[in-house]
Amino acid sequence: MRANPVKTKLLAGGHAFGLFAMEFFTPGFPQIVKATGAEFIMFDMEHSGAGIDVMKNQIALCRGLGIVPLVRVPQAQYHFIARLLDVGAMGIMVPLVETAEQAELVVRSAHFPPAGRRGAAFGTAQDDYVGGNVPEKIAGAHARTLLMLQIETEVGLDNLDAIAAVPGFDSLWIGFLDLSNFLGVHGDYQHPEYLAAIDRIVAAGRQHGKVLGTAAPSEEFARDYYAKGFRMIAYGTDFTLLQAALSQRLQGLSRFADGAT
Repeated sequence: MRANPVKTKLLAGGHAFGLFAMEFFTPGFPQIVKATGAEFIMFDMEHSGAGIDVMKNQIALCRGLGIVPLVRVPQAQYHFIARLLDVGAMGIMVPLVETAEQAELVVRSAHFPPAGRRGAAFGTAQDDYVGGNVPEKIAGAHARTLLMLQIETEVGLDNLDAIAAVPGFDSLWIGFLDLSNFLGVHGDYQHPEYLAAIDRIVAAGRQHGKVLGTAAPSEEFARDYYAKGFRMIAYGTDFTLLQAALSQRLQGLSRFADGAT
């Protein structure tokens, strides 16, 4: 069972930076992302429309590259969590977590007995089709699986302490856009109510020993949240980074062309 260096690094107090992938599920994509220095890819199933076959293929393409494949599933349901781990995801993000009971369901779905209620299939994609000692497989899977719960609603905030106190998951993530929407401040990341919510999540993460994580739409946002204590950051999405880079280059070309004429 391959280890998860991102989880190891984070739990030791380090940081990890990567990318959200929502569109470009091509054969070369994991290698392209790895070449940038990213440590993980967060493959998105919540908003991308991608299904488990696409995820299985992308996760397989990460094998041997040294980049960690993580998946955000659509909901806190066993058949999403366990199946994505079965096809080789090294971590699962669950959106819209609002209760301690949901958090407990995620933990049960992700871990084998006695820590959870996940059904077992070894010698499959999750352990690179290699046989071995079952207790060692279980221990390896438990050690490498990075569980991330997103706090992004007013209900999740109301139950934040109870959620954060649940044992067996590793990280509290914010969904900054959803959080602002559910708080009624719609994209205003400087609103006092939004900032107070972020402070509460930071405090809960520190109190309960959970790694803090977020996506970051800009370098300024990433720096700001890193300073707040967010040590796991997905910097941008695949398609927005392409748009930004292409826009910058086309604008430069247009300025040159306008000046030349």
